[in-house]
Amino acid sequence: MFTALVAVGIFIGTMSGFFGIGGGMILVPLLLAVGFEIKDAIGISIVQMVFSSVFGSYLNYKRGSLAVGEGIYVGIGGFVGGFAGGYITDSIPDSILQILFLGVLLFALFRLYFSAHHEDDSLTKRLNKGLLFGIGVSIGVFSITLGIGGSIILTPVLVGLLHYPIKKAVSAGLFFVVFSSVAGMISRLNTDMIDFNNGLIVAISSLAGVSAGIWLKDHITSRNHKSALMVLYILALAMLLKKIFFM
Repeated sequence: MFTALVAVGIFIGTMSGFFGIGGGMILVPLLLAVGFEIKDAIGISIVQMVFSSVFGSYLNYKRGSLAVGEGIYVGIGGFVGGFAGGYITDSIPDSILQILFLGVLLFALFRLYFSAHHEDDSLTKRLNKGLLFGIGVSIGVFSITLGIGGSIILTPVLVGLLHYPIKKAVSAGLFFVVFSSVAGMISRLNTDMIDFNNGLIVAISSLAGVSAGIWLKDHITSRNHKSALMVLYILALAMLLKKIFFM
């Protein structure tokens, strides 16, 4: 199991850096596939997201692809929502969590597919700070309840509704995960719901892949990056459907 978790961690780290996701969107279905229960998988996922999002955001900032700016307000909202979401998980049946996760994946795929393609910031829309905070709270509650960082929801919103360039949205999404995942881990620790032994194995291993993923992100066209992101959503959707209907 140790070797499998290390391999999963490196893979998830690469996906996190490349797609700007915390990794939970893929990690939770993977852990379910190897035998973990969904609530244990969510706890492991949150630990991994803290490590990969902090390290990945630092690398993005150093490379100049992360503009903190308005992201702070979304992030603070994500912290508040993520903290609440950590408590909500324990009161929701596993079957409901899986259905909610399915809905998130379908929304993200739909929103991203129909979004227009933008290469620069000229058409990016601006929102007031209160609304940004509210968006962060909503995404934080929903995402941490499902063991995902929230970028799977935030990135399609930034690209499809606010006309962010895809790479800027990916970097902003990973930065959001810092806030939501830290808050989610704190709240879940208070309820003793995290498998730290396996979580740290996956989290530390993931750091090896984050750098590679960010390097790859910076060396691919925006259009191909969007296509790859859609493929990722479809694969996660297929894994979850298999878990729900065939296991």
